[in-house]
Amino acid sequence: MESKWPNTIRKRILFTGFTLCVVLVTRPTSAIEIHAESEVMVQNGTTGILRCTFKSSEVVSSATTVTWYFQSSHPDSQFYKSPYAIFYFTAGRGFPGPEEFKDRVQFIGDINKRDVSIQLSPTYFSDNGTFLCDVKNPPDIIGTQARTELRVVLKESYSQNNTTFIVAGVCGALLVLVLIAVAACIVMRVLHNRHDYEGCTSLESVNSQAPQPRKKVESRVEGSRSTSPSGPLQGPVIYAQLDHSGSKNSFHKMEPVVYADIRKN
Repeated sequence: MESKWPNTIRKRILFTGFTLCVVLVTRPTSAIEIHAESEVMVQNGTTGILRCTFKSSEVVSSATTVTWYFQSSHPDSQFYKSPYAIFYFTAGRGFPGPEEFKDRVQFIGDINKRDVSIQLSPTYFSDNGTFLCDVKNPPDIIGTQARTELRVVLKESYSQNNTTFIVAGVCGALLVLVLIAVAACIVMRVLHNRHDYEGCTSLESVNSQAPQPRKKVESRVEGSRSTSPSGPLQGPVIYAQLDHSGSKNSFHKMEPVVYADIRKN
């Protein structure tokens, strides 16, 4: 009975250790988000700044690492085939890469603020290409590298590009102002036409109401005409009355009788 206790305890210890290993190995990792400018354009011989930031749910520690890679766009460059690490940062220290970048790359970010930017000074035409920013903040180690296209140009072309941007901005602003002016004119014209239409309708309503007194006058005239005699005025009418008494002188005796036919107005 006493010999079985040690075996049971050993099995429990082994089972507990195995369970812890499984939990640690299969622990889910969070994804880290890395952001950088898509394109940066600088003049030849000046300082180029490559911005890069990251977001992580874990606290930044000494285990956090930053790696910058470079892949050239020139086919005859040794960095053309695949990205090469040109800068490595960990535990608060930076470690430059190849000789081509050793004295030109400098860490200017603040990893506690999740800023891992670098500067490249001076820049050469051979620096044209893609710079990749990669950050690991255990256990946040899964994330997509941020890409920045660096374009190193001559001073004249840089000035021309700036001039082009300025001209394009001014033209865009003028176009917007023209569109606003046209829209304002259309609105004013619509309002003016609506005002004229309302004036015409009000005038028509006034005109339609104006003849009514005239109709009343005409009705009064017609009433007066109806009360007055319809025929012409007739003057005095003279009639001759004969004497039928039978006297001798009655044949030649005629007494004129005047009847006046007077009609009142």
